[in-house]
Amino acid sequence: MKFYLKSLGCKQNALEGQIIQNELINKGYIEVSDIKEADIYILNSCSVTSHSDSQTNYLLNHAKKINPSVKTVLTGCCAQTYKLHKDFNYSDIDLIIGNTEKTNIADYIKKSGLFVQDIMEKKIFENKFLINPSSTRVNIKIQDGCNNRCSYCIIPYARGNSRSNTIENVIEQINLVVKKNIKEIVLTGIHIGQWGLEFNKTLLDLLKEVEKTSVARYRLGSLYVNEINDDMINFLSESKKFCPHFHLSLQSMCDKTLKNMNRFYNTEDELKLIEKLHNAFEMPYLGCDIIVGFPFEDDNDFKITFENLKQAKMSSIHCFPYSIRENTPAGKMPQVKDSIKTERMQKIMKLSEELHKDFLEKNKTRKEEILIQKKSPKTGLYSAVTRNYIKIHFRSDENLRHTLKEVCLRDYELE
Repeated sequence: MKFYLKSLGCKQNALEGQIIQNELINKGYIEVSDIKEADIYILNSCSVTSHSDSQTNYLLNHAKKINPSVKTVLTGCCAQTYKLHKDFNYSDIDLIIGNTEKTNIADYIKKSGLFVQDIMEKKIFENKFLINPSSTRVNIKIQDGCNNRCSYCIIPYARGNSRSNTIENVIEQINLVVKKNIKEIVLTGIHIGQWGLEFNKTLLDLLKEVEKTSVARYRLGSLYVNEINDDMINFLSESKKFCPHFHLSLQSMCDKTLKNMNRFYNTEDELKLIEKLHNAFEMPYLGCDIIVGFPFEDDNDFKITFENLKQAKMSSIHCFPYSIRENTPAGKMPQVKDSIKTERMQKIMKLSEELHKDFLEKNKTRKEEILIQKKSPKTGLYSAVTRNYIKIHFRSDENLRHTLKEVCLRDYELE
């Protein structure tokens, strides 16, 4: 049996997609790169926005159009929350399996119908790990689920409540990565700031153990403002392994909007933290998420967010328009027009370009350690990334993959 697999969404979904791929291959299935050749089409879906749902609908419908005999399998977050999608088209789906079932996909792949357990009943972290041989930087999944109930989000219903991997499992996985000569890891999850709650521990406890391993570099996934305290900043600022790269889940920089989102921090907290990070690290990369056009957000609210983002001097901004999710409190609030959302998003994206250009300009005269990744077969150029997440490309005939090198950034075009 031949299968075609596509994963959408976050790093965690991508990692789980690799586990699905590996399990099927180990069971004798053959992966193909053309849907027309496939017996089975597997879509590991995302449901973070309504656009994600629309994309899922389109891809499943498209698969059936170009290969009418293919068996379509929907899994991932869109499958887990199928009850919440009133307008979803299920006619093109032969098998639906939830997030709890998908990493054991071989047990379900020959069946048809619906196999979705209540993920809120899941209490234990599922420790499955795979090193992708093509990866230079490896994602280590330390946590799943989320205990927060932000007013716009259905992810807790797709992923369940927070569940943490043990320190022992995480360290074992890092040691395996090191043995494969991989120099960098990314600690990832749905809400990694909630790691360790059930053990009466904090993320800092885990980081102290990671620091003792032989891994050369590590990064953190997205964190909330109120999950980075002074103790963590002091510890990370003294680390020789930590890459000064923070992605902050801000969502807004206006107090009124943050309250409507049910976020547990305010603009003052955001600005104070960002200032501390700028002061504690040398040229840190500070990225963030911002939602524009949230219910009740008027022109003045948006202006407050915009001006605070300028003041914060972020390195980049991942901006997206608010997307209605059915059965969430925000979905019942007064909505902002789509045209206004688009206009605001364009302004934030332009600001992000200016801030990122300024960040790169400030780095041009610096020396930085780069991790050299794969060489493009098309261009013949190596890609590499600095500790503070600046990407560069260069040409070399040497086999440099998986190596670290100190360079002067002025000699390269920065991205």
